[in-house]
Amino acid sequence: MNNNVKKQSLFASAPTSEIESNPVECLGIKFPSDSERRKYFKEKLKEKLKDPSFRQIEGFPVGNDEDILGLSDPPYYTACPNPFIGDFIHVYGKPYDEKSDNYSREPFAADISEGKNDPIYNAHTYHTKVPYKAIMRYILHYTEPGDIVLDGFCGTGMTGVAAQICANPDPEFKNSVQQDMPTVHWGARKTVLSDLCPAATFISNTYNLAANIEHFEKEMTHILEEVKEQFGWMYETLHIDGRSKGRIHYVVWSDVFVCSNCSQNIVFFNSAYSTAVGVVEEEFNCPHCQKALKKRFLEHTIETYYDPILKITNKRNKQVPVLISYSVGSKRYEKSPTKEDFEILNKIEHLISGEVLISHPMMNKGGEGWGAIWRSGYHFGITHTHHFYTIRNFIILSKIWNKCMDSQSRWALTGILNYVNKKQSFTGGGGGMPGVLYIASLVQEKNVFEVLERKMHSLVSTFTPDYRKKTEVIISTQSSGDLKCLEKSSIDYIFVDPPFGGNIMYSEGSFLWESWLRVFTNNKPEAIENPAQDKKLKEYQELMTTCFKEFFRVLKSGRWMTVEFHNSQNSVWNAIQEGLQQAGFVVADVRSLDKQQGSFKQVTTAGAVKQDLIISAYKPSNILEKKFGLEAGTESGAWDFIREHLKQLPIFVGKNNQAEVVAERQGFMLYDRMVAFHVQHGILVPLSAAEFYAGLSEKFPERDGMYFLPEQSSQYEKKRMSVRDFQQLALIVQDESSAIQWLRQSLYEKPQTFQELHPQFMREIGGWQQFEKPLELKEMLEQNFIAYDGVGEVPSQIHAYLSTNFHEYRCLAKDNSLLKAKAKDRWYVPDPNKAIDLEKLRDRSLLREFQDYTQTTQKKLKVFRLEAVRAGFKRAWAEADYKTIVNVAEKLPASVLEEDQMLLMWYSNAQTRMGEKLI
Repeated sequence: MNNNVKKQSLFASAPTSEIESNPVECLGIKFPSDSERRKYFKEKLKEKLKDPSFRQIEGFPVGNDEDILGLSDPPYYTACPNPFIGDFIHVYGKPYDEKSDNYSREPFAADISEGKNDPIYNAHTYHTKVPYKAIMRYILHYTEPGDIVLDGFCGTGMTGVAAQICANPDPEFKNSVQQDMPTVHWGARKTVLSDLCPAATFISNTYNLAANIEHFEKEMTHILEEVKEQFGWMYETLHIDGRSKGRIHYVVWSDVFVCSNCSQNIVFFNSAYSTAVGVVEEEFNCPHCQKALKKRFLEHTIETYYDPILKITNKRNKQVPVLISYSVGSKRYEKSPTKEDFEILNKIEHLISGEVLISHPMMNKGGEGWGAIWRSGYHFGITHTHHFYTIRNFIILSKIWNKCMDSQSRWALTGILNYVNKKQSFTGGGGGMPGVLYIASLVQEKNVFEVLERKMHSLVSTFTPDYRKKTEVIISTQSSGDLKCLEKSSIDYIFVDPPFGGNIMYSEGSFLWESWLRVFTNNKPEAIENPAQDKKLKEYQELMTTCFKEFFRVLKSGRWMTVEFHNSQNSVWNAIQEGLQQAGFVVADVRSLDKQQGSFKQVTTAGAVKQDLIISAYKPSNILEKKFGLEAGTESGAWDFIREHLKQLPIFVGKNNQAEVVAERQGFMLYDRMVAFHVQHGILVPLSAAEFYAGLSEKFPERDGMYFLPEQSSQYEKKRMSVRDFQQLALIVQDESSAIQWLRQSLYEKPQTFQELHPQFMREIGGWQQFEKPLELKEMLEQNFIAYDGVGEVPSQIHAYLSTNFHEYRCLAKDNSLLKAKAKDRWYVPDPNKAIDLEKLRDRSLLREFQDYTQTTQKKLKVFRLEAVRAGFKRAWAEADYKTIVNVAEKLPASVLEEDQMLLMWYSNAQTRMGEKLI
């Protein structure tokens, strides 16, 4: 980053405290004091920074050596890739031998609800955070004390906080966990934290590494007193009595607009803000011509001004002070700004003209725009970071920052930035929203001294007693797409809350923090959808897949990764799942992060995602991989995978005295996982769906529509008896596949005639996708199910239903004429052998339709049969005809391809086989 003025060093060595003078041991090396430890490793890092290859590590931040070293506290935290991680794991990790390893866990299958109203959680703002108590439950389930946990998208480091507090949780939380997990082992876990964003790792540093709170309190108190003595007059105002002075709490600044009718200036606050009810009116009158106006149809008033920081004449949207809230003694008052208040503002501007203050140009992407969240309306004239602050607050922040000598003090200052810049809306009811750079029409300029004093006191109480210990956490600033610092199979568990599509523009949203830190995000490998960075869904998926491949490499075999997902777009959900599969992970469970039960579509397929989800995925054991390699493409290999997969799935999930369906244990989900595992390995799928279902019923016991290993079924039955009800997952019908599943579920429970089914079916298909070819109920029944024609014995499924639900048909033989008459024309789920024959007939019909898609001259298919496309892709894959898959896929609407997990899988892998990039 190029600065407009000569740079001054903001960083100096922290004063030696009593704690830092004690002997310490770090990475097996003994030092007479922590200061000597820091000095030794900073020299090591300084030498490393001179190595050109070290600076080529993916995601190396933008910044010079001085600032990187000033932020860092090596070996535990570096504001660049951490070269000491390998030593950390070597010294503190546990020996691992896969041959003698007996690790075994089911996925954590309980829904979690943990609030965000926690003082530690709220100590510092960030774009998004997962409550550390929620993460603790996963860590406690999947790991043992001393295990190494990785978070490659660490944000503020809540995973590290969670891992450390596992040693000494609060009693209420501990009791709650022990009720659900009575065999849990308490104790701290080691954590490797990494993030591309220097602001994130900086925040993680103070959240996780040992700190001297007493020293922090003394230093901040001294700094505040010193700066307040010199510049406290900036927050003074003359009382309405004209004699005494008051202390300003905040000043409201208002946009000025041009009336579209009379062209006169309108001070927005004066015309649109209702003091009586404290809200902005949507419609208001021009004070000059009385024309009814709405803000969204008005243009800002542009003013020309002298920028005392850049020392140039510039233009900007005009804002004026309109209200001052202040105190005299203990009594609060409000007033409009007076001549004396404007004189103080003028004095401040003249004072700054002689100051050397640092301001960074905003990221630029052609023209006047500088990012995906730049808006020409309220960002006009904003080119540098100081434009996000009033002149008064910018100089006070700069003076305090220059005096901060350690990371804790700077951490407190970055913790208040969202509350003291122009993102703070007067009507917003709290701190400026993280993750955006929105400037409100009514800005609340708060007194920096007051906000920082409150933050200081809250931090002292929050971090006392201190849970943080060095040697428990190591922090790196880099991309998770390049984790060469970690050896293969060195991590015991991974928890990540990665970026999801275009939800948050992390590097842009962090820019204000990083402008103070002077080390900036290298956004080239940033895994987001961002038009300003020319990154769409395919680039996002490629970047996430690269990260997942690194996670897969460093995770021990048979171990777990938990991924939090919070994006409402199905296309992003599928991109994440495809990335996991491409990397080699197998998804075993998907759960909500709150206690609301998600629908069937939300937690098992590419349907609507309406809440935060937790994905549990595992790395298959090397034993399975080797065995699969020997039996690739055979039925035996397919069933080996299913046995391994069933071992990893939860056996029983119960809540509120109800048993729940484990979605991954349903036949069609097992089939999808088997197919995906083969495709990702580039191997022919050896079984058709019907052959798979027939084998599944033959080889594995079925309970409540779910399949188990023989030894698991007895465990399930025992737990099933302990609850009263069984809760089926809701099923949303929106295409042929989900319609067939709905019919299967309905007919399995109750064989029915067409006349009985039809009105129910019509109620279910209201959400049928527009692109999906509409099918008649009769056609789907004939292709997938069987109707009893009254000839021969009544099928067992119909006989069981009638004899159970109708008294008069009990104890009747299957060939009884009364029973046959009642059973006639009822549709039922065929037994596996007959299902194979039906599937062959159905496949012929589907493949004929697919052939039409391959030969059509249409550039894009508007209406088509998804099941035909899936069947065609499967046949083409078996024949290694990857070109046909790609050609037909590119005729489909992009949204369909992106939102259908199976189609995306075939297409991505076909492109890979053809040597092309992933979608």
